Amino acid sequence: MSEENMTIEMYRKYRRILKNIPINGKFVKYDWGDLPNPIYISWMPYSQMFDEFSRELANALNTLTRYTHQLTAWRDLLESEDVQTQFSAAVDFIDPIAVVAINLPYVIRSRFIFAAAHLCHQANHAKQGNTWKDDFPLDSEVWFDSADKYGKEWKQYKKFKNRLEKVSAKDYREGTHDFRHAYNHRFSARIVLGISQIVTRRVDESSGGVTYGFGGIQPITLPRLISLLEKQCQHCYLAFDAFEKLIREQEAAIRTHNSAALEAIK
Repeated sequence: MSEENMTIEMYRKYRRILKNIPINGKFVKYDWGDLPNPIYISWMPYSQMFDEFSRELANALNTLTRYTHQLTAWRDLLESEDVQTQFSAAVDFIDPIAVVAINLPYVIRSRFIFAAAHLCHQANHAKQGNTWKDDFPLDSEVWFDSADKYGKEWKQYKKFKNRLEKVSAKDYREGTHDFRHAYNHRFSARIVLGISQIVTRRVDESSGGVTYGFGGIQPITLPRLISLLEKQCQHCYLAFDAFEKLIREQEAAIRTHNSAALEAIK
């Protein structure tokens, strides 16, 4: 059998496995906002931001769920295959999915922070009235402290933050050998097969002494990776649920403010 035919047959096996294994997770929903209609013009920024942010957050979470499911099928397929087959599958199919999947928890965390900060800032207008100031930082300067600043007005913000802090947290970074940062700035651990970081340079902060370590980092195996990603999926689902509760709280405040504004222009 030619190499091309072997690759095609391997992909067919993968698709059969993918079709028959259950998804260990869920797909989050779209189009769940409940802002008033008609809505006063001053709430258009909030309305449009929410539509985009909620859709893109759902896209990212559902992609993480889907890629984790796909990697699970590859795990089951490669369990009994030889090293050459594993290598071919890693190069042709697994690496592109796995690299994106490993990075997604950080992406999702950052997007949640960005969305919450913007929406809390806009929704604060409903609580602060004429004292509200549009003092939001530049988008490139939005971090957790921005979300904290504008989110403190809302009862549901603290629960949202507590849940979000578990996404792409220290245990995940350590479990992936800080893959996201190393992949973008140095050389990351390999996936499935291969050793990386053969030489490691360390500097003692107290003495300034330099030492070199030799040996390398073992690859991130698919069973290990899937276990990490499934836990991240669960943290993301909980953060999404808390985000929805935060938005519901804001919608209630906006609804009251919106009714008063529309009544005033009649």
